[in-house]
Amino acid sequence: MSSSRSKTSILDKPLSKGKGEVSLALYALLFSEIVQYCQNRSHSIHELQTKLSEMGYDVGTRLLDLYFVRERNSKREIKLLNMLLFIKSTLWKVLFGKEADKLEHANDDERTYYIIEKDALVNKFISVPKDKGSLNCASFNAGIIEAVLTNGGFPAKVTAHWHKGTTYMVKFEDVVIARDKCLDDR
Repeated sequence: MSSSRSKTSILDKPLSKGKGEVSLALYALLFSEIVQYCQNRSHSIHELQTKLSEMGYDVGTRLLDLYFVRERNSKREIKLLNMLLFIKSTLWKVLFGKEADKLEHANDDERTYYIIEKDALVNKFISVPKDKGSLNCASFNAGIIEAVLTNGGFPAKVTAHWHKGTTYMVKFEDVVIARDKCLDDR
């Protein structure tokens, strides 16, 4: 007897249908273990945030590949603003079940954008010791954003800051801005 049900690989399932697969408690436990792992291998807050960002970068690289494998009718963004809106809405919904709160452009620097999240999930369940008061575990998310942008063809440096909640400062390389201006002139 052969089975009439065809088995689908986990890679074939769309990302949007995977919303409720991981409980919040499990996510919190896993992320706190990631933070502890990085903390045990760091000597300063800056080094800890760098390690979290590097881990996030690895996740972001895989996430971008997985998104385009699963969502076959999606196209790669070539415009800067469209890519940032993709991260703010689509990617954030896949990762955290909601959109990021705001996307802003810096007034004084055309290369700088801000993605603002009032209550970052990665900071929700982390209690920061007094000696590490400036620690922002959202550096992990900053690494994810940086990987998605860089591997999507928009090289940038992304850092997490405490301002209006958590603000991810995205600073693009000059070549990205020049290319975007050329696309606007078409």
